Amino acid sequence: MRFTLLDRVTAIEPGKSITAIKTLSLSEEYLADHFPCFPVMPGVLMLESMTQAAAWAIRLGEDFAHSIVVLREARNVKYGDFVEPGKVLTVTAEIQSQDGPFTKVKASGSVGDRTSLTARLVLERYNMADRIPYGDAVDARVRAEMRKLWTILHPVGRPQAVGQRAGYGGPIAGLRSRAGLDSAFLTSSAAGGE
Repeated sequence: MRFTLLDRVTAIEPGKSITAIKTLSLSEEYLADHFPCFPVMPGVLMLESMTQAAAWAIRLGEDFAHSIVVLREARNVKYGDFVEPGKVLTVTAEIQSQDGPFTKVKASGSVGDRTSLTARLVLERYNMADRIPYGDAVDARVRAEMRKLWTILHPVGRPQAVGQRAGYGGPIAGLRSRAGLDSAFLTSSAAGGE
């Protein structure tokens, strides 16, 4: 399963705010277990959608200066309504402040005019080169993959050929979560990963 929980970015003001959508499909794997007779998007994945949206606003605001953007804290998380298959979750995130490597964000998710989720998030941004030997190679690869993914999420000015498959990094490249928290850390089979 790819760990990209956004389908399209509909509005972006880099470094300030973002609006994105996630259309929930009945074919998503986790719905078989959550819950078999009442499939709904798990709250933690709704929160991850908001985190991913906020991370894009941060990345674009600093022109991909940091390869890794992760959730460090979620405060005042309030769930209001379910997101069922066939519904569109609209996620908005507004950057409140930045202090060193930390960014404070006010975020919400809604289905139509009903609020599904609100939260205050703290995200941390950094480069792997600052934490591990040879991390600069990881940073370069992650930045390249993030730039490719961005052209899919927000394809402004890019014509799509008829029958062209939307993808990045080759036909079997994948986006995975590292420890379930770091959705920006990528591996790709195109480089011999699988």
